[in-house]
Amino acid sequence: MGNAQLQSIHVHPVKAFRGQAPREAVVEPWGLAGDRRWVLIDDGGKVVTQREQPRLALAAAELVPGGGVRLSAPGMDTLTVPVPRPDGTVSVNVFRDKVEGVPAEDDAAHAWCSEYLGAGVRLIHMPDPATCRPVDPEFALPGETVSFADGYPLLLTSAASLDALNSLIAQGDHAAEGPLPMNRFRPNVVVSGTAAWAEDDWSRVSIGDVVFRVAKMCGRCVVTTTDQNTADRGREPLRTLGRHRRIGGKLVFGQNLVPVSTGTIQVGDPVTVLE
Repeated sequence: MGNAQLQSIHVHPVKAFRGQAPREAVVEPWGLAGDRRWVLIDDGGKVVTQREQPRLALAAAELVPGGGVRLSAPGMDTLTVPVPRPDGTVSVNVFRDKVEGVPAEDDAAHAWCSEYLGAGVRLIHMPDPATCRPVDPEFALPGETVSFADGYPLLLTSAASLDALNSLIAQGDHAAEGPLPMNRFRPNVVVSGTAAWAEDDWSRVSIGDVVFRVAKMCGRCVVTTTDQNTADRGREPLRTLGRHRRIGGKLVFGQNLVPVSTGTIQVGDPVTVLE
């Protein structure tokens, strides 16, 4: 695996929105700087994602200096939302976790998101990932925390595994849905130059000078069936993953990472398997 390298980086400033693909990113203990520090919640405080609202695939969020976000979506004027002062917090339900977040100060942000989705939502910022939300204790080391990501600081996928999956899709009942692009899986880092499914056996890797612990395989959900360019849903890749990649009761693609060290990663950095 001597030629493995970092093919692309993906940062999603607002969970479930379209993200950015910078050439480099700062790795913080809880993930890539700026990744999933914002989230939408419904009236009950529950996180809203593409699971419930596939149209979020068409909304884009871009980081602006200071940690704020610039929002855009079809039929909507662009809106820039600054980071709110951490004065009053609200409870956010992220799957099994309850975490405190700070609502955007300008009501226009909540109104913009609600109008686009046609449902009442609020835009929430995570003020301090160092203390807000622990990683799943079943797979975490003491003190590890995460942003509003599904469960772990980073998600790694490999180009070779996607090629292999697309080959399997082409042989299946819904071949017309393939080949699928990598954005169906919403990774943070994509690796090239490996064998297909090589990441299944990794437990510790480095990207450039930054070291990561491989926490667990990533179980996939209905979001992967959502075309990120149209918001339409199909059957793939879950149908094919169910036939060929059912591991531990989950349909798996990719690996969840936790940073062991911090630093900056860049596209083209070597990827080295340490364990």
